[in-house]
Amino acid sequence: MKKISFAEISIYVVNRIFNWRFRIAGLTRKSKIAKKVINKMLFEKDEIIVIPNTINVNKKIEAEKSEFLPTDVIKDVIRRCDDIVIMDSCLCRTSNNCEDYPQDIGCIFLGPTTKKIPRKICHEATVDEALAQVDEADAAGLSHIIGRNKIDTVWMNIRPGEGLLTICHCCPCCCLWKVYPNLHEDISGKLEKLDGITVNYDSNKCKSCMKCLKDVCMFKAIEEKDGKIIINSNNCKGCGLCVNTCKFGALTIDYSDETIDNIVNRMENLIETE
Repeated sequence: MKKISFAEISIYVVNRIFNWRFRIAGLTRKSKIAKKVINKMLFEKDEIIVIPNTINVNKKIEAEKSEFLPTDVIKDVIRRCDDIVIMDSCLCRTSNNCEDYPQDIGCIFLGPTTKKIPRKICHEATVDEALAQVDEADAAGLSHIIGRNKIDTVWMNIRPGEGLLTICHCCPCCCLWKVYPNLHEDISGKLEKLDGITVNYDSNKCKSCMKCLKDVCMFKAIEEKDGKIIINSNNCKGCGLCVNTCKFGALTIDYSDETIDNIVNRMENLIETE
């Protein structure tokens, strides 16, 4: 009889309860006990940074004669890591049966704990393969999240979490972090914007198509008032998905590369070596 791994069982379960995630997240706002339990089980010691999709900022970066792209944060961390695996598919998009974004672009995991991930659901990868996937995800219009994410150690039943760094490639329709607005602030605060990133709105270029309002922003940072777009800078995580949606250049990403080294070192230090 074929042996089924814990991760395969977890995938089966997640596929069937995936759409419960909003209710579960909402419990953290309704009950102090639920918040404490859910945080302990799924989010304890998380430290996660959102990295924007960079396809639509390339021209701007070239015009400013800068050699730095936001995804260089991810790539620099990958280059410093010896243990790399790539998931064969995206658990979020397969669970949601996504039809708009590639289901076969899965998470990248870094660090010594990757040795414990069942090879039935992932494959070992070289640095070049991982770098190529980051570019492929960018080209597909996905944004990125990098950091320590306890929920990954839970559904795969692997430890220690200190030896695992997750790189997710997120779409606006299926990403687990769409639950962000439903989570208590003590938990949602673990998800951070990349230092120096801002999303700007030019009302003169806006054609009021309102496509950026239609389930594009995972963090509910965009609203409409009197026909104008308003960006809540406190909620905005700079993922860039709204910028990809806007075809008129009314939404743009600005950034500063002054903190690049600090961020890369911070991410690298999240992975404890063996």
